[in-house]
Amino acid sequence: MRALVVVGLLAVLALVFVVVALIRDTQGSAGLAGGCPEGWPLADVALRESKDVKINVYNGTSDRIGLAKDIADDFRNRKFQVKKTGDEKKQIDDIAVLRYGPKGVGSAHLLRAYFLNNAEYEYDAKRTDDVVDVVLGNGFQQLATTTEVNQSLGDLGAPVAPAGSCPMPEDD
Repeated sequence: MRALVVVGLLAVLALVFVVVALIRDTQGSAGLAGGCPEGWPLADVALRESKDVKINVYNGTSDRIGLAKDIADDFRNRKFQVKKTGDEKKQIDDIAVLRYGPKGVGSAHLLRAYFLNNAEYEYDAKRTDDVVDVVLGNGFQQLATTTEVNQSLGDLGAPVAPAGSCPMPEDD
């Protein structure tokens, strides 16, 4: 009989702790715009489909003439909206560099998968457009296949707001 009383008392205490924890939980509003420090930009962390992604493609290699135009055509074939192509003034040794602002966070995340998570990020909090600049470097060989992109997206997880920004509230 005593054992039942002790078990019953423990169950009631556990229930009280759960209710108190749920009531005092402060994480429910974490990451919402309302909790964002004043002046911080809202980052669009929604993962985009390729048809909704706007890009500029630049050649940052030292000796591969026409690379930006060729890869821009590859991106167009994959339904990306290519706005501009051209040569980068500064040579890039990396595979690629993705330059974007708060409105391009989700788009840059998708693009990173096309470089198998080997592209460098250059986030600019002051940038106001949703276009991502793709700068191809000397280490670039080719874009990933559809299967590789899907695997890479799985490895990358969900887009995250860069430091100094807050995630944009989701539309319901």
